[in-house]
Amino acid sequence: MSEAPPSRAAASQEDPEAAGLMRAKYLDYCSSQVAEVLLALSPDEIFMMAGGGESAEADDADVSFDDMVRMATERISARLVLPSFEIWAEEYRADPQQFDAYLLGLWRGEGDSPTDS
Repeated sequence: MSEAPPSRAAASQEDPEAAGLMRAKYLDYCSSQVAEVLLALSPDEIFMMAGGGESAEADDADVSFDDMVRMATERISARLVLPSFEIWAEEYRADPQQFDAYLLGLWRGEGDSPTDS
C-alpha cells in the first residue's frame, strides 16, 4: 500500500534543513526554466529581449553582452509563469522524478552525491 504525500500541515512541520533543501531545489528548478528560455535565444533576440530600442540602458554603447543577458534574464523571469513554492513542493513530494531533468544541481552541497534527492 502506498503512502499518501504529506499534507501542507505536515510539510510545514518538516525540519528546517529539509525545508531549506526543498527551497533550494525549487530555486534550482526556476533557474533552469529561465535558462532554458534564455539559451534558446539568438544574440539578436537577447538584444531585443533586453529592451533594445526600449531601454536607455540597452541603448548605451557601453552595455556589454553580459549586461544584455542580465536584462533579458530579468524580463524572462518576470514573464515566465512558474508555480508558487507551495504548489511546486506539493507536486515534487508526490513525484520527484518528474522534476529530475529540470534540476541543474545548484542545490547540491559539497557532500551531496548526484543521486541524492
